[in-house]
Amino acid sequence: MMGKAAKAVVFAVLSAVFYAVSSPLSKVLLEDVSPYLMAALLYLGAGIGMTVVRAASPSKRAEERPLTKGDSPYIFGMVVLDIAAPILLMYGLLNSPASSVSLLNNFEIVATTLIALLVFGERVTPTTWAAIVLITVSAVILSTAGTGEISFSHGSLAVILACVCWGLENNCTRRLSDSGALRIVVIKGIFSGLGALAIAAFMGMGSPSVPEVLGALVLGFVSYGMSLFFYITAQASLGAAKVSAYYAMAPFIGAFISLAVLGESLTQAFALALMVMAAGAVILTRETLRSEASPAAS
Repeated sequence: MMGKAAKAVVFAVLSAVFYAVSSPLSKVLLEDVSPYLMAALLYLGAGIGMTVVRAASPSKRAEERPLTKGDSPYIFGMVVLDIAAPILLMYGLLNSPASSVSLLNNFEIVATTLIALLVFGERVTPTTWAAIVLITVSAVILSTAGTGEISFSHGSLAVILACVCWGLENNCTRRLSDSGALRIVVIKGIFSGLGALAIAAFMGMGSPSVPEVLGALVLGFVSYGMSLFFYITAQASLGAAKVSAYYAMAPFIGAFISLAVLGESLTQAFALALMVMAAGAVILTRETLRSEASPAAS
C-alpha cells in the first residue's frame, strides 16, 4: 500500500504533467478557437471544476479565513492579470512552436522573483541571480529563433509578457495565500474567465464546435484546476520547496510532448536553449530546497 509521502510525490508529478499538456493541446485547439475565447474557456473550466471540488471539501472550506477589505487590491490585481496573461499566452502559441512556448513559461520564475525583489522588497540570493541569468539567456535564444539578430518574434514577446503578468499575479496571490487556496482558484477561474469571455465577445471567438468548447473547458479543469489542486495537496506532505522542484519539470515535459506529438522540429537553437534553461532550473531548484532545509537545520 502506498504511503503518504509516496502519494504526495505522485500528486506533485501529476501536477507538473497536467500543467505540461496545456501548451501542446491548446495549440491544437487554437486552429478553430480564438485566443481570447481559448483563454476564457481554460479559466472557466478551472473555475467551474474547482467550485465542485471545493463544494465537496468541507474541511478545506473550514480552514479559509474571511476575505477583508484589505484583500481587495490583491484580488482585483489577481483577476485582471489572470485575464491578460492567458490571452497573451494563447497569442504566443498562435505565432510560436508549442515546444518553445513551453520552455519560455520558465520566464515566469524570473518575473516572479524580480517583482518580489523590486516591489515587495524580498531578498534574492546570488545563486538565484545566477539561475535568473541562465533562464533569461535561454529565453533570448528562443525568442530570437536562433537568428543571432536583436529581433524578438511577436509570439515570444507575447509569452514573455504573459510570464510578467503571471509573475505580478503570483505576488498578489501570495498576499492571499492564507485565505484558502481552493477558493483563490475558484475566484481566479470564474472572474478571470468571465472577463476574458467579455473580451472574446468583443474581439471575436472564432468558429469553435461544441466538442472543441467542451475540450477547452476540460483542458482548463485538468491543466489549470486539477494541476493546482494536486500541487496544494502535495505541499501538505512534502513542503513548498520539494513540490516546486517537481513542478519545475512541467515546461520540459510540455516541450517534449510538443516535439513528439505535434511533430515540431528540434533545432540547434532550441537544443541550446533547452540545456541553458535546464541548468538554470536545476540551480534554482537546489537553491529552493536548500532554503527550505536551512531553518530546520538551524
